[in-house]
Amino acid sequence: MSVEEIKAKLQAELPALLQQDEGFREWLEALIRRNAVSVESFDARFDRVLRELAADREEQARKWDEQTRKWDEQTSRWDEQTSEWHEQHRFNRQLLEELRQTRVRQEQAIGALGARWGLASEASFRAALKGILEKSFGVEVINVNEFDDEGTVFGVPDQIEIDIIVQNGELILCELKSSMSKSDIYTFERKVQYYQRRHGRTATRKIVISPMVRPEARPVAERLGIEIFGSADEVSAL
Repeated sequence: MSVEEIKAKLQAELPALLQQDEGFREWLEALIRRNAVSVESFDARFDRVLRELAADREEQARKWDEQTRKWDEQTSRWDEQTSEWHEQHRFNRQLLEELRQTRVRQEQAIGALGARWGLASEASFRAALKGILEKSFGVEVINVNEFDDEGTVFGVPDQIEIDIIVQNGELILCELKSSMSKSDIYTFERKVQYYQRRHGRTATRKIVISPMVRPEARPVAERLGIEIFGSADEVSAL
């Protein structure tokens, strides 16, 4: 007999059997009570499950709060580090700008000092050459400083300076400089042209005395008939 057949037979015969056999009925009731869940037992188990769920929820909430607190602390530390980095970055940029400005001021000061020293050293150099020429060759070097109102030398009216030597009726025009470039040679030639026209005299010799003459300046000097000497001692007897 199958389970379904047994169930069907019990459903058909059990009510009458319970009415007819009191002992069977008591046995069945005791069996049901032993195996069935009472209302009180169910409520207790339900309450225990609820308490377990509540405790688990509280534990999960505690863990979440703890993790959130750690995240907040990490975020706070990150914000502090970011703020410190930005502050350091601003400080570094400000320091670099101050260093740049200091360097610019130093370069300007050095440039100004160099310019002043250049003028002073150029004057000292010319004075030394003048002394050597006068001592070695017994001549007088005359420094002429005149105003070129026609702008012959520089293209606009300006002051010009040139050295001259007059000996035995000869006119020697000189340029005494610590260094000479190609443009300096052309400038000296224009000074010569200016002086000759202004004073109505032709120079016998045109000489440049300089220890530093740029290579490209020499062909120009040769073409213009300008003699170049590295020092006053190299100048031929005047």
